[in-house]
Amino acid sequence: MNEPVVLEAVLERITYANEDTGYTVARVATERTGPDLLTVVGALLGAQAGESLRLVGRWRSHPKYGKQFEVESYSTVLPATVQGIRRYLGSGMIKGIGPVMADRMVTHFGTGILEIIDEEPERLIEVRGLGKKRTKRIADAWEEQKAIKEVMVFLQGVGVSTSLAVRIYKQYGDASVDTVRREPYRLAADVWGIGFKTADTIAQAVGIPYDSPERIKAGLQYTLSEAADDGHCFLPEPNLVTSAEKILGVSRELIGPALDELVRDEGVVRERVPGAEVSVPAVYLVPFHRAEVSLARGLLGLLRSGQDRLKAFQDVDWERALGWLKGRTGVELAAEQEEAVRLALTSKVAVLTGGPGCGKSFTVRSIVELAAVKGAKIVLVAPTGRAAKRLAELTGHEAATVHRLLQLQPGGDAKFDRDDPLDADLVVVDESSMVDLILANKLVKAVPPGAHLLLVGDVDQLPSVGAGEVLADLLAAETIPRVRLTKIFRQAQESGIVVNAHRVNGGEHPKTQGYPDFFLFPCDEPEETAALTVDVVANRVPRKFGFDPGRDVQVLTPMHRGHAGAGAINGLLQEALTPHQEGRPERRYGGRVYRVGDKVTQLRNNYDKGEAGVFNGTVGVVTAVSLEEHTLTVRTDEDESIDYGFDELDELTHAYAITIHRSQGSEYPVVVIPLTMSSWMMLRRNLLYTAITRAKKLVVLVGARRALAAAVRTAGAGRRHTALDHRIMIDDH
Repeated sequence: MNEPVVLEAVLERITYANEDTGYTVARVATERTGPDLLTVVGALLGAQAGESLRLVGRWRSHPKYGKQFEVESYSTVLPATVQGIRRYLGSGMIKGIGPVMADRMVTHFGTGILEIIDEEPERLIEVRGLGKKRTKRIADAWEEQKAIKEVMVFLQGVGVSTSLAVRIYKQYGDASVDTVRREPYRLAADVWGIGFKTADTIAQAVGIPYDSPERIKAGLQYTLSEAADDGHCFLPEPNLVTSAEKILGVSRELIGPALDELVRDEGVVRERVPGAEVSVPAVYLVPFHRAEVSLARGLLGLLRSGQDRLKAFQDVDWERALGWLKGRTGVELAAEQEEAVRLALTSKVAVLTGGPGCGKSFTVRSIVELAAVKGAKIVLVAPTGRAAKRLAELTGHEAATVHRLLQLQPGGDAKFDRDDPLDADLVVVDESSMVDLILANKLVKAVPPGAHLLLVGDVDQLPSVGAGEVLADLLAAETIPRVRLTKIFRQAQESGIVVNAHRVNGGEHPKTQGYPDFFLFPCDEPEETAALTVDVVANRVPRKFGFDPGRDVQVLTPMHRGHAGAGAINGLLQEALTPHQEGRPERRYGGRVYRVGDKVTQLRNNYDKGEAGVFNGTVGVVTAVSLEEHTLTVRTDEDESIDYGFDELDELTHAYAITIHRSQGSEYPVVVIPLTMSSWMMLRRNLLYTAITRAKKLVVLVGARRALAAAVRTAGAGRRHTALDHRIMIDDH
C-alpha cells in the first residue's frame, strides 16, 4: 500500500461534482507540470477555482482516464507565486476584486500583495482605480474570509461542509464556535439547510450525550418537521414515538418523558383529533396547530357572516343574467357551469373543482364578468407567478400571487389580516390544490366579512408541497358548498393531453399514438432515458415544433435523484444549452455551476429579497454573474431582477428539469416526462396526471413502458394527517 503524499496545486477548474456525496473531479496546476493540468478526484466540495490547495492523498492509475491523484483530505493555503496570486485574486474570492483589478494589484505589489492586504490595506490606494471606499471593502472582505476560515477549520473538524460553515458564520458571526460547541441543536432551528441529522453529528463530535433530554426533544421536533415536509399537519402520538425511536436510536421509555416536557414547554401541542374513527392523541408543531384551528374558524366565520358584499345576486333574475352573459361571450354555459356561477355569487364560500377540458376557466371568467358588471371589487389570486399571469389573461382583470397580494413581511407576517382586511367583494383563488395550510390560513384571515371566497382547483392533482391538503379537506367537509365539473367539452376531446389526463386519472393507459400533441419515446435504461430526454428537449422538439428549448420546454421528473432524476438531467441540459465558454464568468456553488442564461428556481421563501420577497418555486433566468461584486442576477418569471450574493447560491438550483411536485400551479407550452423503473416508489397516478395537466400544447413521455404502466396502475398515496375537515364539521354542528 503506497503511503499518502502531499500535493501542492492551484485548482483550475472543477469538471464534475456530486452534491450528495461530495465526490469531485477537478483539474489542477502544479509548479512541476507547467501548462499541463493534472486530474484529482475525491471529496473537494467547497473548494473554488483559483484557490491554492494542499492535497493529501495517493496516486492511482485509472483504466480509462490514466494517472489521477486521489484526495483523502485538503486544506486551502495562500498562493506563493505571482501567477497563483493573480489567479486567486482574479477568481472572485475577495469581494471588490475582479480579474482586471487583480492584475493591476499583482503588477504593482508582486508576491507581497497578500501581506499588503492583510497587514497594510491602506496602501492599496497606490493601485490605479482603487479609492479609499473600495480599499476598505477589500480589507473588510479579507478579514471576513479569515474569520470564516478559522470557523471552517473548527467545523471541518466536527464534520461540517464548507458551504454550511459559511452559513453558520453568517448566522452567529464571532459566536459561531461557541454556539456550535454549547448548543448544536439550535443550528437545526436557526440555520437554513441544517437539519437535525447535521446538528446531531456536530453534537456527537462536541460530546453531547446520546440520551440527553435536549437531544431527544430536538429529535421529536425534527420528526414532526420531517412529517410536515411530507405534507402532514400532525402525527398520531404512536407514529411519532415509533419514528423518533428509529431516528434517535434510544428506547421508548426515554421518549415519553421528553415528549411530556415538550408539551409543557409549549414546543408542541398534543390534542385528541376530533371525528377520526378512532380518536388518537395528535401531536402538532405549534404553527400547524394554530393555522388549522384558525383556518377552520375563518372559513366558518365567512360562511356564516351576517353581511353580504354581493347582495345584488340574492334576488337576481338568473335567466336574464345568464342570457346577458351568453350575449357577451357568445357561449352558452353547460348546466354544471351555470350551477357553479350561481353558487359562487350567492354563497360566501364555495369550491369549484374539475379536470382539464371541463370548462373551469370559462366558468371562472363568467363569474368574474357577472360580478364586474355589478360593480364588485374583485381580487384574483394564484399561488405562482405563472398561474396569476394566466388568470389575468383569462379574465382581463389584474391577478397577483398570494404572497404579493398579502404583502408578506420579513418573518412571514402578512400586511393584510383580520384587523386590516383586503378591500374585496369577491376573492377568487385559482390552482388552490397547491395552497398549503399555512398560506390558506393567511389568505382567509385577509378576506373581509361578507365577501365571497371561491376556491378553484383540481382535487385529483398532487396536494400542496407544504403541509395540509386544504382543497381535499374542504371537499370532505360537507358544510362547504361545492360544484364538480365532470363533462369534457367536445373541442377538448380532440386533445391528446386532455383525453390522456382523464384516462390516467381513471386508471387507464394513455393513448400514445394518433394525437398531434402526445408522444411516447420508449427507452428502458435510466441513463439512456436521460440522454434521450436531453435530445428531445434540445433538438427534436425545437426542430419539429419550433419551441424554444429554454423558455418553452420543461422537463418534469418523478424524483430529484438517480440517472434520470432532475439533478442529473439538469447537468446534462445545462451542458447542451449553456455550456462552459472560456472568458465568460461563471460561479460554482457546491455541486452546481451557474452561468448566464441558466434557468433556475428558488428553493426557500426569502422575505428579504426583491420588492415583496422571493418564494419557493419562483423560476427565473440568470442574466449576469459579477465576480467582482460577488453577485448573480436572476430575472424572475414575475419580471423582477433579483441579486444573489455568492454566499446565497444555496437558495437556487437549476430548473431545466424540476420534480413534478415543484411544477404545481405552473403551466408550460411543452412538458417532457422521463419515466424509469428506478423511480418506482414515486410512480403514482396523481403524479403522472399532474405532470400531464401542466402542458398546454405538447406532452412527450420518455422511458420504460413498464414504468408508465406502473404509474397508471398505482393509486395515489393515502391521505395526509390533517384534521381541517373534522374541525369545520364539528364547529358547524
